[in-house]
Amino acid sequence: QVQLVESGGGSVQAGGSLRLSCVASSAYGSACMGWFRQAPGKEREVVAAIDIVGRTSNADSVKGRFTISKDNAKNTLYLQMNSLQPEDTAMYYCAAVSWCPGPRLGPHEYYRWGQGTQVTVSS
Repeated sequence: QVQLVESGGGSVQAGGSLRLSCVASSAYGSACMGWFRQAPGKEREVVAAIDIVGRTSNADSVKGRFTISKDNAKNTLYLQMNSLQPEDTAMYYCAAVSWCPGPRLGPHEYYRWGQGTQVTVSS
């Protein structure tokens, strides 16, 4: 089974940037991937997703600020986060599924999850 390991989280001031990475142990089982986040007391929500041919979809709250990308040669998923705001503070998780007809936006559509990386944005 594919394992996912996130990195790149940290603490930044509002307006700053971070780049999250998620390394998959295998290309098999991680053709389609997504980034999700969960703040304390809130449900897990999609941030962005990418499908097997590179089509992407972003949540409205991050459009124009966050960019999801995937390096298939390195089995690595990225999330470039710019213009960070305090409301972006959350634990960020990457997720994977072996196949999808397009970017998957629901947590229930993924079967493998990383352990998460914390992002904290101060005002």
